[in-house]
Amino acid sequence: MKKKLELFYFFHINEPKSFKKKLHVNVVPRITNTLQLLNTASQPVVCLNVAFSQTGLTTLGITGNLMDTPFSQGQTADASNLGDPGTSNWVPEFIGTKIHGVWLIASDTASNIAAMVNWLEALFGTDMTRIYTLQGNIRPPPFDGHEMFGYLDGVSQPAVPGFTINPVPGQQLINPGVILVGEPGDTLIGSRPAWAKDGSFLVFRQLKQLVPEFDQYLLANAPAQPSSYSLQDRADLLGARIMGRWKSGAPTDLTPLVDNSGLGANAALNNNFDFDHTGYNINTNQKYCPFASHIRKSRPRKDLNTPLNAIMRAGIPYGPELSSAELATNTSSTDPDLERGLAFVSYQSQIDLGFRFIQRQWANNVNFAPGKTPQPGYDLIFGQNNGGPRWMSGADMSNPSWILNMFTEFVISRGGEYFFSPSITAIRDVISV
Repeated sequence: MKKKLELFYFFHINEPKSFKKKLHVNVVPRITNTLQLLNTASQPVVCLNVAFSQTGLTTLGITGNLMDTPFSQGQTADASNLGDPGTSNWVPEFIGTKIHGVWLIASDTASNIAAMVNWLEALFGTDMTRIYTLQGNIRPPPFDGHEMFGYLDGVSQPAVPGFTINPVPGQQLINPGVILVGEPGDTLIGSRPAWAKDGSFLVFRQLKQLVPEFDQYLLANAPAQPSSYSLQDRADLLGARIMGRWKSGAPTDLTPLVDNSGLGANAALNNNFDFDHTGYNINTNQKYCPFASHIRKSRPRKDLNTPLNAIMRAGIPYGPELSSAELATNTSSTDPDLERGLAFVSYQSQIDLGFRFIQRQWANNVNFAPGKTPQPGYDLIFGQNNGGPRWMSGADMSNPSWILNMFTEFVISRGGEYFFSPSITAIRDVISV
């Protein structure tokens, strides 16, 4: 929502009839619409949106089949399919199907968010129970816009006609129906309830990041080359090759040996690449960008044309910066208040073609992208192996046969849920009546 803070407020509905009436009369007029979100100048001081789980819609008496099996069954049932080692690391409140919905509340000040929470809780009273909350926050300067490992985030969003103004070079152009139900490009167009049109499935995942441990891993596994580089420079290079971008956002495909902050900050340049280079075979060349790098696994560009598998990401970091004790010991605190990571949010018209496809068929699949030699391996940032070890090829540009092994997860799934984010019209005319 392009605010400094965003609260995810997960709730359970106790009194559906009363909840629907208050939603209709009091909340619908305050929900932030798409036109407001597209222009930061027109955004209200506090942005508000709501999405419902399958059990939430059922509780509200909405029984139309949205034809999305992962959504219908809930994320708990999908944990092992996503590569999670069961739900042992999950926030307990995410386990099961007791979460009926999520309020998304964004603002630039904590006091504004608190005021909105107080208003919602006073309005609904016993009609609604708070199950869990997660406070997201943009990192302080100079790290604003960067995720907790330090890499610039949100660089490679798709462009949607009618919503994206002035697409930049290299930006993926997709049909609106890849994100919005019932629009051109939705492969199930006409098959779902009419009220679902212009809604989108919202995937939420709480991803804990072990930052000092990841930094130490890079130092411990930094390749010996280039020999003229310091250990820290070689560790930074390894991290860039795992991610596919330097911390500035500059892609290794354009600047393989050194970071280039000017390139990373230039939206007209930092997406203008396709992994293909004159004089090199795209199926064997990992000099510029490893096959298994995070950005190549999550958007394969010229490796494979994938117009139906795009997602619109809307995540935000959560948790504090590293404490002095964590920096001194190179160990993440066990204090729950010091947990940090990414509140991952994606929108898509089908979870199976969007987030779930990217997770299972790309990030977790050692053979993706197809036809590569050597075998790519896992996306070591986003990919999972049900808690087992992972590996990737291509991490050392001077030694193509070297395999980088990762026996520890530095990004830990803390669970989540699948939701449907309806249009304001659908909430007003169907869901709340």
